[in-house]
Amino acid sequence: MTDLLNDLKAVHRTTGSRAVSADDAREARTIVLTRHYDAPIGDVWDAVTDPERISRWFLPVTGDLKVGGRYQTQGNAGGVIKVCEPPRLLRVTWEMGEAKESDYSEVELRLSEVDGGTEFTLDHVAVVDPGFWGQFGPGAVGVGWDLTLLGLGTHLRGESIGNPEEFEKSPEAREFTTASCEAWEAASIAGGIPEADAKSMAANTKAFYVPPLEEGAS
Repeated sequence: MTDLLNDLKAVHRTTGSRAVSADDAREARTIVLTRHYDAPIGDVWDAVTDPERISRWFLPVTGDLKVGGRYQTQGNAGGVIKVCEPPRLLRVTWEMGEAKESDYSEVELRLSEVDGGTEFTLDHVAVVDPGFWGQFGPGAVGVGWDLTLLGLGTHLRGESIGNPEEFEKSPEAREFTTASCEAWEAASIAGGIPEADAKSMAANTKAFYVPPLEEGAS
């Protein structure tokens, strides 16, 4: 488990808000995850854009995988590929279920060569229902992205967490997810969210991701 927690600690997290664009004054929430991978930029780029490799560390992905085309991850988000500039920039819309024209959710990946490896930055910007944000805060999506970066890191090391469904039920995954909730609580406070609110958000997120074990479960 130590290695998994080291993966978690390797990520720098920030959260905040901004206008959607110069022409759209709606408030969008932002979360940013940055970490260093000990792998060449070409290898990291290939891992996050090649469908066969993506399926090994994240989820199967299908669709018209080119700029302007639509993609779909199995049982998760889909969207439109907005920008693809190998090996440094990928931007996609991130749509859960049937998207409305007014919805706004985009994920941008930025890669750069640093110290013989690759600095990886994931920026998720979305207009979020205020009630949902007030209840869960950035951890609602941040925990999922922490698990995603964990999967990518183990893949780049030539390792695997195994069957994702089995891993999610393991004590190691519960400990990792609990620590992720705490990390997003700290990022929330650093981003200006009042401490009491940040603690409440983190507690609600933990209750969702790490519910109490049934009696007799290990």
